[in-house]
Amino acid sequence: MSEFDKPSIKQAWVAALQSPKKRDKLLIGSFIIAIMLSSLPVFFSFIQKRKGIVLNDWVLAHIPPYDVSLIIFAIIWGMAVLIFIRALYNPVIYINYVWTLIFINMARMLTIYFVALDPPIGLVHLVDPLTGVFYGNTVITRDLFFSGHTSTLVLIFLCLEKRNDKILGFISIMAVMILLLVQHIHYTIDVVAAPILVYIIFLLVRKFLKLDKLKNSEN
Repeated sequence: MSEFDKPSIKQAWVAALQSPKKRDKLLIGSFIIAIMLSSLPVFFSFIQKRKGIVLNDWVLAHIPPYDVSLIIFAIIWGMAVLIFIRALYNPVIYINYVWTLIFINMARMLTIYFVALDPPIGLVHLVDPLTGVFYGNTVITRDLFFSGHTSTLVLIFLCLEKRNDKILGFISIMAVMILLLVQHIHYTIDVVAAPILVYIIFLLVRKFLKLDKLKNSEN
């Protein structure tokens, strides 16, 4: 399908909602993620109150901490806008994103619960007024393993389809991984493990929910 043959936003979503398989995944996925996101403040409030261990991170020990919050959020929200635009014209991107995000959140809640860590030495608080609502509008510093910021960008990268988008997504991942360490928000293991775990989750979700068939049905 060429650029000129692409359906409009309305046509793309009307077609998706008329397809039983796509409609079910769109509606059920949206419902589940809405419930999950509404429960996150309770979970993070519990996590923040408990004590964990401080890791001896050789990489962080050699990086002076700096506040690079604005750059981090400019990258993350810039990529969020990009995938939002792409998903407007292709509901399958939205389906892939939402369903993988559900299982990424589940995995993060499990790993954060079982791997109790205190924040790295020298941490510079990262406060995002846009996503703060999911943390109960409080500063959370113990949601460490594995990195949610890195996971978000890796998921966006995996869901994007255009080559130039992929290149931009990859650069964004690498930049934010480095910046998170510069700000001492995460341990090195948090940001290194995120791409591996997200990729595994992405593949499993596509396989068991047969999301590849949704994409193939468009061709």
